[in-house]
Amino acid sequence: MVYYTKADMIYNDYVWRARLEHDNPNITGFPDDVLLDRNEGYEVLYFINAIAKHSNWSVSNKSGGKKIEQMLRKLPGHIRSRKNIYNWLVQNWGQF
Repeated sequence: MVYYTKADMIYNDYVWRARLEHDNPNITGFPDDVLLDRNEGYEVLYFINAIAKHSNWSVSNKSGGKKIEQMLRKLPGHIRSRKNIYNWLVQNWGQF
């Protein structure tokens, strides 16, 4: 599997350090109920690669990762949990 990397990311306005004292950038698991901070690059990058690993949205040619990254920017603000974000991506994949 080819991974989507920081160098592949479209946007350069991400924060690449933990913004909160209890937020550890080395803990990036994929529990469904955890909120995704779309401003933190390491969380977005992990999320994109986790989706690619568990779905048919391969990032091998980087286009799938770029599409997910762009869609995250269009995501309504009230959708915050990883599970709900994933469901929104699935429902809206064909519209982007």
